[in-house]
Amino acid sequence: MSVTDIAKLCESLPPAKRDEVADFARFLLFREQDAQWENILDDPTPRPRLEAFLQDSASEKDEPLDLQRL
Repeated sequence: MSVTDIAKLCESLPPAKRDEVADFARFLLFREQDAQWENILDDPTPRPRLEAFLQDSASEKDEPLDLQRL
C-alpha cells in the first residue's frame, strides 16, 4: 500500500479516527526504533570505551545536582 493510498483512506475518516491512525503509525515507528536499539544493545562486539566509562561513573560518589556548577 502506498502513502497516497493511506492518505486517501485517512481523508475519508472522521478527524478523531484520523488522529487514532496517526497515533498508531507513531507507535509502530517507535516500536521499530526500539527494535533497532535492541539489536545494537544485543550486539556482542566489545566496547572498551563504554565499559571504561561505565566503570568510572559507577565509582564516582553520588552527590546532589548543583545548578550553580553547571
